[in-house]
Amino acid sequence: MKRRHSVMMGTACSDSSPSPNQSSSEPVIPLQLDILEEIFLNLPPQHVVCVCRLVCRQWKDVADSESFWRERCRREGYQLRDPSKVPSNWRLFYFLSKKRRNLIKNPRAEDEFQGWRILKNGGNKWKIEGSMVKHSNPAVQKNFVTSYGWCTKEQVINLMEEGYNPSFMDEFQPHIRISDWYGARSDCGSIYIISVQLLDHKKNVLQNFSPEPATIPQWNDQQWHQMVHVFKDYGPGVRYVRFTHGGKDTQFWAGWYGIRVTESCVEVCPALDN
Repeated sequence: MKRRHSVMMGTACSDSSPSPNQSSSEPVIPLQLDILEEIFLNLPPQHVVCVCRLVCRQWKDVADSESFWRERCRREGYQLRDPSKVPSNWRLFYFLSKKRRNLIKNPRAEDEFQGWRILKNGGNKWKIEGSMVKHSNPAVQKNFVTSYGWCTKEQVINLMEEGYNPSFMDEFQPHIRISDWYGARSDCGSIYIISVQLLDHKKNVLQNFSPEPATIPQWNDQQWHQMVHVFKDYGPGVRYVRFTHGGKDTQFWAGWYGIRVTESCVEVCPALDN
């Protein structure tokens, strides 16, 4: 077993020099590329990029090959949404698919208002409270709540800072999925508003999702509702996402009887959802 390991690690690259204990006349047995690729496919992807590709030219060629990362996507289930849109960089497609995440900071009010910019703070202003009704996601324990005057807040997401480079966004145009949860008290009606915009590098609006305000009547079932929208085929130039939401109550009651919001989400989705 030790001897086999030595052959793999010591003679995989044709430009490697013989070790002090190896005779220069001993035949060199290069590792076949398909075998080397199979080994890499069973290693953590970060190890392939940060360690394996630095060993020698042969290993670098395998670690950088489009076929390797395409096969890695296939094995891990990252499928193209549109077969006609093939990424020019499969390694980037793989890592962006693998690291898909919520780009909204502090979506569940766990860190007060950190990450949010308050636009309107009417009535008795925004407040944070424990959830009055159990959410479908057990991790949601808090929410933001509005008052009797309009309360709105926003986040602007810089896609490049989050790892989505301009060439990938322009060429591949991955789906951008937004979602938000909102609800009202049972004894007071509420109005919920949301606006999500795709912006260019100068923050001009390229696409806008602004549905009609959702009104929940007084004496309701006090359940959570979800708002979902997916941006598709939005064209080149998207560099930012602006997410704005909020609302107020309908009874003009002092205190915090207005709409509640939590678990806000913006995701860039290169691969097909499983």
